[in-house]
Amino acid sequence: MKRLILSCLFIIGLIAAVFGFLNFQGLATKGEFETILLDFREDIPTTIIQQDLQAIAKQYNVTPQLDNQYSAIDNVYIIKGDRDRLKQLQKSPFAKATEFIEPNYIYKIIPQGEPTRLGEFLKPQDNEDIPPSLTGPNDQYYSKQWNFHKIGIEGAWNRTKGSGITVAVIDTGITKVRDLYETKFVKGYDFVNDQQEAKDDNGHGTHVAGTVAQATNNKYGVAGIAYEANLMPLKVLNEFGSGTVADIAEAIKFAANQGADIINMSLGGGGESQLMKEAIEYAHNKGVTIIAAAGNENTDGSSYPARYPRVIGVSAFGPDGEKAPYSNFGAGVDISAPGGTQAGSILQETIDENGEGVFLGLQGTSMASPHVAGVAALIKATGVTEPDEILKVLKQSARAIENDGLNYYGAGQLNAEAAVKLASEGQISFPDFFRWLRDNGYLNPRFWIDGGAVALIPKLLMVVGSYLLAWFLRVYFPFTWSWSLSNGLLFGSSGLFFLKGIYIFDLPQWPFRVLGSSIPELGNALQGTDALNPLFASVLIPIILIALLLGHPNWKWFAVGSSLGVAACLTVSAIYDPNLWGLGDGNIARLFLIVNAILCYGLARLALKNENQTI
Repeated sequence: MKRLILSCLFIIGLIAAVFGFLNFQGLATKGEFETILLDFREDIPTTIIQQDLQAIAKQYNVTPQLDNQYSAIDNVYIIKGDRDRLKQLQKSPFAKATEFIEPNYIYKIIPQGEPTRLGEFLKPQDNEDIPPSLTGPNDQYYSKQWNFHKIGIEGAWNRTKGSGITVAVIDTGITKVRDLYETKFVKGYDFVNDQQEAKDDNGHGTHVAGTVAQATNNKYGVAGIAYEANLMPLKVLNEFGSGTVADIAEAIKFAANQGADIINMSLGGGGESQLMKEAIEYAHNKGVTIIAAAGNENTDGSSYPARYPRVIGVSAFGPDGEKAPYSNFGAGVDISAPGGTQAGSILQETIDENGEGVFLGLQGTSMASPHVAGVAALIKATGVTEPDEILKVLKQSARAIENDGLNYYGAGQLNAEAAVKLASEGQISFPDFFRWLRDNGYLNPRFWIDGGAVALIPKLLMVVGSYLLAWFLRVYFPFTWSWSLSNGLLFGSSGLFFLKGIYIFDLPQWPFRVLGSSIPELGNALQGTDALNPLFASVLIPIILIALLLGHPNWKWFAVGSSLGVAACLTVSAIYDPNLWGLGDGNIARLFLIVNAILCYGLARLALKNENQTI
């Protein structure tokens, strides 16, 4: 019987793994493109490459060309084509001379909703002479930057402002609006128009750059996170906010070769690219920390490039600290940061449709990503240099979020003050630790009741309770302990609850939630919610199991054990957290759970009585 149970678990796990792989494959291949990338091998002579290009041009009636001047070094050419032509080329003799042939996917900026003008931020009594902040910088509208206060930026500024660090903003370019006059710039490039000056013609890139390093303490406008850092403008997206994988990949390598410390990419798409993956590995190996927006589709799984292992994926939360309604979540999310909502967007100076400077509030994971990039610059300025170490600091210092079953927040919410202190001191002092305990709710007695460090206590009580019920019934209806009974007790009471917190990159998390759930929790396992489904958190499932399995010599004990396990689970839930769909979390829900727990116990007793009579 033990082997049978283990075999069932193995099959379930195998199905989940296959589903996860297929899900990964689907995510890796979806995406729009108009051109095809041909990456010729470096050991192929130039003459052979040119011959192949001429043959391709003749056979497919296309004009192969280098994407930009930097593509020549890597032998990367593009041609017009769709999925049918892509398949033909991948199967053609030309593929032998290439490292790969793949879609030149189109990635886009990731804003959300309509922009908010400065006037919509201001109260009627506000005017051009708003008094400066008493505790922060003297920027005119700094008080409107709720997002900076949310991440504790002023505490971080006490130690560093990011001096000497270069942040590459791979976006629509950057225009030096008034509030960027004092910001330091280094050489960038426009990969869209293949020219030196990477000027913004959309406004998105300038807004993103402002969050990273908008001039601060200049009595004008708003502030930036790492305002003493250098900005490297790299334009890869056109005026409509879209660009190709080829341009983005070259920009990543350019940033790494030109001394960038941090890369921010507030852009994304649905296709995995080998060219971009290699560029990311190249930059990471040169010590560059790469950060990208998770995406705004409110789906389980980040978009690319946030989805790559070497990229820090950032989801978004709003002024209330809750996940932004649009933000992607799940696989690929490492940390969360302020992204804004309709209740409060992210205010920075950028350009309008006429190219004029304007203060706009935008929302999206595009806005969340540069918060992390700016804090990463502050961390690196303290002396933490390796990308993996910077990620470790970001995660360890983040404000942990309880019951984040769907991975809305990754390691938690960005905490600039704690991150910089941890990076500069190597450890958090007792006052910092006390503040961290307070901010995360550990000093609140309800934390110790609702979950946190002792969240496993209810689970242990469920398991122990199920065994006590079985032991009590054994006195009246003697039976022999078996693995089938033990497995029934376990899956009826708690499930393999420790699996719920496991995340494997790019695999769906729902199989772990299912395996980590007890029978009463299966009704809400896929959704990842806390409220129990009354159909599952009742005597209904045990009745079905008893009816189906009572005649089987071994499986009937699994059904009996499940009924006792469910009884224990419902009893403990009634005491700790009586939360049911449609019934709330009050006395009605508690009564429902207790009544069904009694019915489950009675059902197991009846089944054992029949078993005893049969014997």
